[in-house]
Amino acid sequence: MECVVLAFTFSDGEDSRDLVEMLLNCTSDNRTSSLFTSKLSAAADICVGLAILSMVVLSVLGNGVVLLICYRRRKKMASTELLCVNLAVVDFLCCICFYPLSILSSFRHAWLGENFTCVYYGLGCFIFGLCGMFTIAAISIFRYLKTCYSLVYAVWLEGTNIRLLCCGIWLVATVWSSFPLFGWGEYVPEPYGLSCTIAWRGYHTSAKDAFYVICSFICFTLLPVLLIVVSQCQIIYKVSRFSYSLSARGIQNNLRHAEKRLSMMFFCISLGYVVAWAPYAIVSFLFIFHKENQYMAPEGFVFPALFAKSSHIYNPFIYFYFNKTFQRELQSLLMSFFPKMGGNRVGVHIAPDPIHIQLQDRSNVGKRSALSHDHMHSKGRVKCSKGTSGSPTHGRLVPNCWVSSPKNVPIILENKPVSDSLSAYTDSI
Repeated sequence: MECVVLAFTFSDGEDSRDLVEMLLNCTSDNRTSSLFTSKLSAAADICVGLAILSMVVLSVLGNGVVLLICYRRRKKMASTELLCVNLAVVDFLCCICFYPLSILSSFRHAWLGENFTCVYYGLGCFIFGLCGMFTIAAISIFRYLKTCYSLVYAVWLEGTNIRLLCCGIWLVATVWSSFPLFGWGEYVPEPYGLSCTIAWRGYHTSAKDAFYVICSFICFTLLPVLLIVVSQCQIIYKVSRFSYSLSARGIQNNLRHAEKRLSMMFFCISLGYVVAWAPYAIVSFLFIFHKENQYMAPEGFVFPALFAKSSHIYNPFIYFYFNKTFQRELQSLLMSFFPKMGGNRVGVHIAPDPIHIQLQDRSNVGKRSALSHDHMHSKGRVKCSKGTSGSPTHGRLVPNCWVSSPKNVPIILENKPVSDSLSAYTDSI
């Protein structure tokens, strides 16, 4: 409307060439502003902003706890756990550095900062997206090598090589994501206007853009996903076959159970990431082969984008469910911040000798507690005999096997804290 007014105002006194240039500039400004304007309703924008805000809060809390726990046990971590730390860093920083722009733009009903912040957002999200994809693929490959060829490739699974791999992941992701800054590809707003990404329709504009888009899909999306799927399937097959062979021989092995839990944990991490990003990848891939701007309603792009962003919140819950070490460290962390959560706990003291539990008559518990303590330490190991059935008698101490204690009979335990060896033993069970 402003362009039309200016045209009629200056048509008598200005040259026709200046008038055409002014109209073209106004048209380009209007087109640019329309690109960065939300195509959704105001209520839908608020819902999108609240959804992204909730994801950011959950991701920052969950991955922040993971990073804090990893820092507390940094001297005990295995070398391959550095890849999980790298994945947590990717999720944590992406939610802090980039998603607040999308949240504020949703509440404003237009993209903030227009072209400059669009390039910043698109570049950063593409770097972190590639880092997450490469890290998941590296975890899957390393788990495959460790499960199927542990002796052959054991030298390559050391800490130095893992650190070099993490640095290589960040370097490759940064270099490839920087090509649109030099003319290979472009970062443009999403069709719904509240996010920025690679210009997938650049496939139709030039040969360089087409090469960049196709390589981004084949080399940096389809190939990592294929490696993840094949590696995880091979791991599950190997672990299942090994478990079946042990079960057929009647062998019960705690190590086998731990390996199954670990394999399932990494399988869920990989599956969650692939499933979260699959709808967005499919929609973007279909967008390549349509020259029109609108081949799908704007709402059709919102839900895949939100579903992809939800991949940042899965991993902490997966760690907590499958990893007993993470559960124990989280409990210790919570008790350090909230000491009252621990309460008064009764522990078992682990001595060099086996644990002995001594039973007493209910009526003589108060009188014989000191005698019971001295008797246990003077006798050393208490053995079960045929004449000691575990039934209480008046005025006598009745020993019983620690593996089977009768019900409704009080058991005297020392009120001492649980040692680390007991917690390690229970975790192995």
